[in-house]
Amino acid sequence: AEYCGVRYAVGVSSGTDALLASLMALDISPGDKVITTPYSFFATAGVVARLQADLIFADINPDSYNIDPVEVEKVLENMSGEEREKVRALLPVHLYGQAAYMTELMDICRKHNIEIVEDGAQAIGVRYQTDDGVRKVGSFGIAGCFSFFPSKNLGGLGDGGMVVTDDESYSDRLRLMRDHGAQPRYYHSFIGGNFRLDTIQAAVLLVKLKYLDQWHAGRQRVAAYYDECLSDLSEVKTPVISYKRDYHIYNQYVVTVPQRDELKDFLGENNVSTGIYYPVPFHLQPCFKYLGYQPGDFPNSEYAAKTTLALPVYPEISTAQQDYVIDLIRKFYQN
Repeated sequence: AEYCGVRYAVGVSSGTDALLASLMALDISPGDKVITTPYSFFATAGVVARLQADLIFADINPDSYNIDPVEVEKVLENMSGEEREKVRALLPVHLYGQAAYMTELMDICRKHNIEIVEDGAQAIGVRYQTDDGVRKVGSFGIAGCFSFFPSKNLGGLGDGGMVVTDDESYSDRLRLMRDHGAQPRYYHSFIGGNFRLDTIQAAVLLVKLKYLDQWHAGRQRVAAYYDECLSDLSEVKTPVISYKRDYHIYNQYVVTVPQRDELKDFLGENNVSTGIYYPVPFHLQPCFKYLGYQPGDFPNSEYAAKTTLALPVYPEISTAQQDYVIDLIRKFYQN
């Protein structure tokens, strides 16, 4: 809580359960509507569907990959007044370790009386400039949700997560929610779940937290070197820095490239592991066919799904290893 600049933090069993418990604590129910991005890890949309609320998507900004406030406003404007009143929450994602456009999104949500639940699974420690100073993600909405999956910048030995908030009554409800809604034991005032954080994970994370900013700085250094060495290659669009480099923690280093799949295969053949985040936007997933969206509805998300590739980024990668990756990319496009 201190690290994120909020009053309360509630440990939970995963980043997915952080999102789920946060929405449950808001009593999101069938008939309610939740707006979110079509381009993220599945949990972002999956938790809304699990609560049988209506999923509403708004397209991303093509540079940051984060939900576009202009698109959110369009979605709300296209609703009837009755529909708009049913929008209970906005779920923005701070994708790849860079903050969403929180100033604009908060203005929209205040205007329409919508709660914000931040998906910061890839973004613990990410900073954002406001008129009142620099704040960290997770401190803007009623809830900020984090994941401690081992691949995250602050990763445990297995699954783990956290919800942070400034609202005392909401944090109390979250603590009950993670333990089947029981208080005292065996007396259940509402239905929760088994969302507790394992003590072993908590112990590991408390040690690792001391080194988190140091690891962020390492990733920023690695990203800066990629940017410098790939800047003259017209085929490669390096990650756009929306604010300042030291506000971005680079949970992933994602480039936009033509022939993405062929480049991925070429790098793999030369022992360079890369990742595709994410190959199918939510609105085109078979499980969400019932929502009625069609190809072309969210062109920025669809384009990102077809053209983005995550290169190796972690604090300990050597310059020689990066040079190897960079030389292979150059070789691929020069051929």
